[in-house]
Amino acid sequence: MQEMLTSLSTWGYLILFFYTLGGGFVALVAAGVLSYAGQMNLAIVIVVAAISNFLGDTLLFYLTRYSKTEIMPYLKKQKRSLALAQILFKKHGGKIIFFKKYIYGIKTLVPLAIGLTKYSFAKFSMINAISAVVWAISLGLLSYYLGEPLMKLFDHIKSNPWIMPIIMVLIFGLIILYFKRATRKNR
Repeated sequence: MQEMLTSLSTWGYLILFFYTLGGGFVALVAAGVLSYAGQMNLAIVIVVAAISNFLGDTLLFYLTRYSKTEIMPYLKKQKRSLALAQILFKKHGGKIIFFKKYIYGIKTLVPLAIGLTKYSFAKFSMINAISAVVWAISLGLLSYYLGEPLMKLFDHIKSNPWIMPIIMVLIFGLIILYFKRATRKNR
């Protein structure tokens, strides 16, 4: 996280743009903290993150919709996860476009899965745009207002580097466990 903060303060909005194309939860939080510290402008952070996140999801949807045959070989190992994303979409409809922005592990799968359906591109784009704005505002403001505690947490992790690998293993372990259970075959 400290590297993300250093990179964002140096390269700032450009890194934020490219990182939030594919989700960018960590970069947005780091940029919010940097805004709190006075190193970035919070309004610009929110606008850049919202635009980039919208463009990233729209690109995934568009590529899957209009280049299925070229994209499918790359998604071969993700068939079960894509099926789960499609089930979530059928069950929750357009709401999943909003909620997936906050859930690590399905952020990129949902636009891909929806792109494989006959869902309206215009409707997806509208919901995606609103969701990207709400996501950027909520996380940007939350990380800005929690700037002091988050900076203390970053300092604590920096002085105890063994904590971060444990946290990452736990997070990825829980995500993998969820996907294995959600996509397992019924026997």
